[in-house]
Amino acid sequence: MAAEAAAAGAAGAPVLQVEGLNQAYGGSHILRDLAFEARAGEVTVVLGRNGVGKTTLLKTLMGLVPAKSGRVRLQGQDITPLPPYERVRRGIGYVPQGREIFGRLTVQDNLRMGLAVKPGGTPIPAELFELFPVLRQMIGRRGGDLSGGQQQQLAIARALAAGPKLLILDEPTEGIQPSIIKDIGRVIRMLADRGTMAVLLVEQYYDFAAGLADQYLVMERGAIVQRGRGADMQADGVRQRMAI
Repeated sequence: MAAEAAAAGAAGAPVLQVEGLNQAYGGSHILRDLAFEARAGEVTVVLGRNGVGKTTLLKTLMGLVPAKSGRVRLQGQDITPLPPYERVRRGIGYVPQGREIFGRLTVQDNLRMGLAVKPGGTPIPAELFELFPVLRQMIGRRGGDLSGGQQQQLAIARALAAGPKLLILDEPTEGIQPSIIKDIGRVIRMLADRGTMAVLLVEQYYDFAAGLADQYLVMERGAIVQRGRGADMQADGVRQRMAI
């Protein structure tokens, strides 16, 4: 009972905390004083049109581009100065826009790349093949020979291989057929509902985002201009704002 109580207490705790985050390229101010949290057991959706800074936000969270000012905390620890590989080691899984799998490597070797921060010989988690059964069927096939939807499933599985506490996805529905979009949405919801992981999802496909969001953030010109609960997106006029 004590263990169950502890687990219940951990559910909903902030996994990611962003505080006053600013980022600039040359003289262009890209991110402007961003502040938000992503909590365990929830899907936090970031919406906005092209060019508002969504991908830059994710790259800054991953340490791929430096923050000009502000703080990024993971489970209460300041990770702002850490390089990307150390952020992965601390518990971030990242699925970039465009997937960026290794086309010449097999599915199996792509998944092993996701275990690079683990001790040598760590086996590929069997659960990945339960979440994405097609990967088991294609285990020996080169990543570049997979369809776009299969590559996206592989990219997500690779990010999950090390058991992250925060899963970051950058437009996972881009160029994907509807049947696989549904499968990806099911997996994201399942992972969040366990209560041990926070999911941060950048997405332009409104219906997909609205179907998953526990909380939403709308970005314009590098700033968060609207936020709320996912259940309120329709009442808050988010679809209409995205169409403007």
